[in-house]
Amino acid sequence: MHGNPTLPPPLPGRRAVEQHWRDVLFLHWRVDPGLVEPHLPPGTRPDVIGGDTWVGLIPFVLADTRFPPLPAMPRLGTFVEVNVRLYSRDERGRHGVVFRTLEAGRLLPVLAARAGWGLPYHWARSSVTRRVDAGGLELDFRSRRHGLGGPSTRIRARLGAPVPPDAPDAELVGFLTARWGYHERHLGRTWWARNTHEPWPLQRAELLELDDELLAASGFPDLAGRAPDSVLASSGVRTAFSRPRALAAPAWRWAPVRAGGPVPA
Repeated sequence: MHGNPTLPPPLPGRRAVEQHWRDVLFLHWRVDPGLVEPHLPPGTRPDVIGGDTWVGLIPFVLADTRFPPLPAMPRLGTFVEVNVRLYSRDERGRHGVVFRTLEAGRLLPVLAARAGWGLPYHWARSSVTRRVDAGGLELDFRSRRHGLGGPSTRIRARLGAPVPPDAPDAELVGFLTARWGYHERHLGRTWWARNTHEPWPLQRAELLELDDELLAASGFPDLAGRAPDSVLASSGVRTAFSRPRALAAPAWRWAPVRAGGPVPA
């Protein structure tokens, strides 16, 4: 199977951060791996399924951040986040994500994540509106990065039926959502951080509106002009991260993959 199993592997070491992710939308576009490769940190390559890799636009509410053994921070640690992410694999076969941007609604977590973890967080004016009518639950996310000309996004979708475990696209759904870690370039090295959570309770979703500049600002100017190839949603999960660990120098060099060319395993 490509991607990751449904159940997460254990964390290496103690929990460094705990969070609650809720009201999540997963918008994804299928792309050629050669377009993604230049945006990945050394020691990683595009993770592929069916010869393609994917670019995700993911808005959600990040809530109740906690740094054990300290208590949760229900106000400071709760905000709307919108991220653009890619899919990576390292020499040890670990499947993860690489963030191109993480737009967040609170400044202090942005500064802390950039300084301590090297993550490309940006302070943004971000919000979500939840509407319930006869058609079901609708999520309406809006975000605009602070600063003159900062990129913005609006993502509005209606949640639909649950995704059954035996769905025809179950392998792809697992590839896009069950990642269990991230890769990031920081302090001149590539780092890997493992995370764990219960399996996602996933639903289909109908995209009602997309007006996005984050994909273009992340290096993918053509994606927002076409409909995403996959739209999913989730009520959310509680998750925990281990401390990042540096990757060893890779024993191979990734060669860019062009459309129609061979794709490494």
